[in-house]
Amino acid sequence: MNQPLNELLNLLQLEQLEQDLFRGQSEHLGLPQVYGGQVIGQALSAARYTVDNDRTVHSFHSYFLYPGDPEKAIIYDVENLRDGRSFSTRRVKAIQNGRPIFYLTASYHGDEPGFEHQSHMPEIAGPENFASETQLAEAIKHVLPPAVQKIFCGEKPIEVRPVNIVNPLAPKKAAPTQHLWIKANGELPDNQLIHQYLLAYASDWGFLPTALHPHEVSLLTPNFQVATIDHSMWFHRPFKMDEWLLYSIESTNASGSRGLVRGEIFNQKGQLVASAMQEGVMRMKKK
Repeated sequence: MNQPLNELLNLLQLEQLEQDLFRGQSEHLGLPQVYGGQVIGQALSAARYTVDNDRTVHSFHSYFLYPGDPEKAIIYDVENLRDGRSFSTRRVKAIQNGRPIFYLTASYHGDEPGFEHQSHMPEIAGPENFASETQLAEAIKHVLPPAVQKIFCGEKPIEVRPVNIVNPLAPKKAAPTQHLWIKANGELPDNQLIHQYLLAYASDWGFLPTALHPHEVSLLTPNFQVATIDHSMWFHRPFKMDEWLLYSIESTNASGSRGLVRGEIFNQKGQLVASAMQEGVMRMKKK
């Protein structure tokens, strides 16, 4: 296991303060706020301590209320909404500076046989055919601002290999689609809940920027704001985050200064293992 992945696992391993109350540290990725995937992953990690081991997440729905401060820890307050015969439901409130910055509601379900069908995996070449984001960033490191170098250069806990390359310094008009090969950068414990909250952590990366493609803007466009409003995810089948997964993303709408994206995540066998949706703000900042 590489050092960044080990650090990420430690970041998602929360400190229990008392019953149903946990504290998580923050990582500073060079962004002005806490990376949204960190808050999602830590909230799921907090909830898992309160659920029977034979149940895993099948869905979560979350709202971002305020940007988190990457210099400060976050408190996670878990509320037990229901423990039924088949399902368990938890609500997690993330608190920083004395106010809620994020809410997540997650539902857990045990293994149960039933009908099966799924959408088909896109015909995309395998991950060995594409360079990682780190390799792409290293090639243009000399023209990247230091803050951007910190985000994209160097070894990462999750390796991301984009199929469609977008230059954030000179974005060009393109279709609102993206395919990312993603994988944890090392071997993980055989615990499906850990794989789930790592995938939730990774699912926020490169998601909303897909809605920017038709508009010739990027996360680095001056005076441009991009921020997540809500993020939902459904887990369909067991998977391994330390094996390659294809994240197939499309943006179906942009209006009212908001963009909507949806994604399907497949393993290399073509099985649909998870789906995600997100809406976020995308607008020019007011002077």
